[in-house]
Amino acid sequence: MSAVGTCLHPQGELTIFRAAELKTEWLQALEGAGGVLELDLAGVTELDTAGLQLLMMLKREAAAQGRALRLHGHSPAVLEVFELLNVAAFFGDPLVMPLQDEAR
Repeated sequence: MSAVGTCLHPQGELTIFRAAELKTEWLQALEGAGGVLELDLAGVTELDTAGLQLLMMLKREAAAQGRALRLHGHSPAVLEVFELLNVAAFFGDPLVMPLQDEAR
């Protein structure tokens, strides 16, 4: 299996309103990704539990197909939900937390 993959850059809301659309798109991308599908989450402005469930489903589906799902560029909205629900370990990807301005 090739280690060459695909990188997607979702923009805007990752919520219940887009979950069905994104599920179809992402599963197709996973099929054609070779060994790795990457999601750059820097452009995600909102993440709800439906969006989180979509990410978790994609992680499980990738594993079932012998592929890898890598998340990176976690936006503040994604980091907030991951921290609130303590799900970072499920995905296993490094999280880069933004530096807090201590001068404020």
